[in-house]
Amino acid sequence: MAINDRMLKVLKALQKSELTEKLIYINIAKYIKDDKNRETLLRIAEEEQKHYDIWKKYSKVDVEPSKLQIFFYTCLAKIFGYTFVIKKMENSLNRSLYNDSADDELKELVPEIETIQKAELVHEQKMIELLDEERLQYVGSMVLGLNDALVEFTGSLAGYSFAMQSNKLISLAGLITGISATLSMTSSEFLSARSEGDKNAKKSAFYTGIAYLLTVVILILPYLLLPDNMYSLSLMIMLVLVIMIIAAFNYYISVAKNLSFKKRFAEMSLISLSVAAVSFVIGLLVKKFLGIDV
Repeated sequence: MAINDRMLKVLKALQKSELTEKLIYINIAKYIKDDKNRETLLRIAEEEQKHYDIWKKYSKVDVEPSKLQIFFYTCLAKIFGYTFVIKKMENSLNRSLYNDSADDELKELVPEIETIQKAELVHEQKMIELLDEERLQYVGSMVLGLNDALVEFTGSLAGYSFAMQSNKLISLAGLITGISATLSMTSSEFLSARSEGDKNAKKSAFYTGIAYLLTVVILILPYLLLPDNMYSLSLMIMLVLVIMIIAAFNYYISVAKNLSFKKRFAEMSLISLSVAAVSFVIGLLVKKFLGIDV
């Protein structure tokens, strides 16, 4: 069967995707200390090379990888962890190519396409599941720190906003509350993990504390950056940040651990915003009935 211009373009796009993924896997494997995980990534890279060779057999040409994507995904892996990035990459790089290009003409041209698709969708996925990244072992600790910070600190800032009506005072109270709560949460997680015989109690406490502290810093930024009398705007921005943090974290977890995004996002959002609303009302009531005018 003769290869027309459209099919040649499809073949070259598939080649480019396979080669790009291969080099991303190799780059990520270079900085992974765990031998098992590194070997898993290198095996996946070998699979990508085999698929590249099959496409090349029909296109008869070599192609260049996407250097931008290699750089992007490699950097992303260093920031967010390689498990998240690999699963995200596998879902976005050439899945659309396979879905869009696996028409009758391509199947007729490349009899091996079903084998390649099966390997991409099954074999590589199984190897990815073998990855055992440390930070994902402490997702529970991160959820604990993040959730507590969102619920408690969102409520505190909402209450402070209309009790104090001053960004300077709200920031001061928020920083004191946030740092104290971070230390309290970290120590509590350490003691809890230690009492359960967890040998990695320090790491559990670390991930809990970091998640809590980062959330505190992000939520208090509007009060620190905006003028003193713009506490209402600071509150609205803070609530938007709450939604964004919940969305970003749950997206990360849903991709890395194959969990439902919508359910987790809706649940955390409802809890955090409900507590903020209740605290907002409490702040108004305290200011009115105690006759405090700050």
